[in-house]
Amino acid sequence: MAQIRPITSETLEAQIRDLLPSQNGFTEDLQASNVITPIIDLTRAAEGSTTGQNLQTALAFGSQTGFEVTNAITAIVNTPGFYRVFGVLTCSTGAANTGGGFSMTDGLSTKQIWAHIDSGHGSLGVSGFDFVAFLASGITLNAFADSANIVVTGSTRQIADVNGTLVNPSGFTPQ
Repeated sequence: MAQIRPITSETLEAQIRDLLPSQNGFTEDLQASNVITPIIDLTRAAEGSTTGQNLQTALAFGSQTGFEVTNAITAIVNTPGFYRVFGVLTCSTGAANTGGGFSMTDGLSTKQIWAHIDSGHGSLGVSGFDFVAFLASGITLNAFADSANIVVTGSTRQIADVNGTLVNPSGFTPQ
């Protein structure tokens, strides 16, 4: 025999409000049932995107911001949100303890988040990178290269705003 029980959980109710904005304002309690019910996953549509994750993060001419850093520290992103950062670091110095990579700063302190440091062997070192970074308000993502023989080159693309709302590639309109 089917049983239906009310559920009181602010956490679950908040998740429903976030995923299904059209349900805001309804005052009915959540309910649980001991009946097996088939599930249709509407999560992507509820989040505002029906585009698959791999397509949503695609490279697009109008969405990319390229960078190349040599012998400098350069701010590459300073707008809050989620960013895909990818490219390659080339190190041809041969000098020990030189390198390049990425750091985040809030203006007071800096944290290194990825680096390739030359061990001094004198050969060409190449490291690819592809990561997602979240920047809160006031945070800057920097690329750094310690010498003229270090080149950090790549591209950034915002994949979601600071609230997690997905950003589709420039020029793409889902049907």
